[in-house]
Amino acid sequence: MRGFTLLETVVTIALTSAVLLALSTSIIFFYRTNATILEQAGAITSARRGIENAMKDLREATVAEDGSFPIVSAGPNAITFYADVDQDNSVERIRYDLSNNILSRYTLQASGNPLEYLGIETLKIISDNVRNSFFGTDVFTYFDIEGNDLGSSPAVLDIKFITATITVNVNPERAPEEFTLTSSATLRNLRVE
Repeated sequence: MRGFTLLETVVTIALTSAVLLALSTSIIFFYRTNATILEQAGAITSARRGIENAMKDLREATVAEDGSFPIVSAGPNAITFYADVDQDNSVERIRYDLSNNILSRYTLQASGNPLEYLGIETLKIISDNVRNSFFGTDVFTYFDIEGNDLGSSPAVLDIKFITATITVNVNPERAPEEFTLTSSATLRNLRVE
């Protein structure tokens, strides 16, 4: 019965180590890639839910408790309006704003007698990792009753239809690439004259 020579033992250990190193590198790469993909999928799902809720809120834009017009202000990356978003028969002031790659929703309840919109807004993060500013694209686009683009600073009385577009990417340095979400809303509570 013959055993392994020193050279055979060293070669066997080297080959086994190389195979284990290649296998562990592949497993680590797989888990890192999978984690990034899962993180991106979570960000996309959160952004999709957020933008759909924003458009749902905009569809419900209505006259404020103090009699103000439904839309307070509208810009390329922010819009402020009134709507009853929590179904409590009280109209809230809502502001969606993209700042520092985070799309946020701010809500303010009317209070006092007579009702006024004063106090501290409640913040909810809609989506982080928003890359619109990197690509130079606006979140909100405004249209009149005839479908004409109203530009980045529209007169609030002319707005009848709004689209929102956000681009998200958890890690721009790695795959997968950016994912763009678009949704739209017709402001159904505004009277067409």
